[in-house]
Amino acid sequence: MNLLNKNDFWQFACALYAKPGQQQTLLALQNQQGKNVNLCLFLLYLDSLKLSINAEQLSVLIASINEFDTQALKPLRAARRYLKANQESISDYEKIRQELLSAELKLEKQQQEILIDTANKLSFLEAVKPNNIELYVKAT
Repeated sequence: MNLLNKNDFWQFACALYAKPGQQQTLLALQNQQGKNVNLCLFLLYLDSLKLSINAEQLSVLIASINEFDTQALKPLRAARRYLKANQESISDYEKIRQELLSAELKLEKQQQEILIDTANKLSFLEAVKPNNIELYVKAT
């Protein structure tokens, strides 16, 4: 079994996220359907490696990041939204915003590492044209 590399995934995710339209699509999945952007990126990463997952493996991946998402990332995002909505009354808003964005990026990277660590304990099937993201988007 070939172990997945954290840095390779991070580089893939950053490159994909930077492509035109990708950020909006991924954030729409997050904000409108409650999907996790890092998990979406990870599934697309697996697609690029021609590896396919099943529903049980998807559940394992979701469970592996759920607590981190709930306890770390979502509260930070909520704080950023609150501060943005009230920026006129917050001194040093721009500096605080930049520091929160930096912290959020570090937490996103940590969550990606959790996904890689979890995935490296699983065995994926090779596939010519995997479509892992479809399995996740259709999941309730």
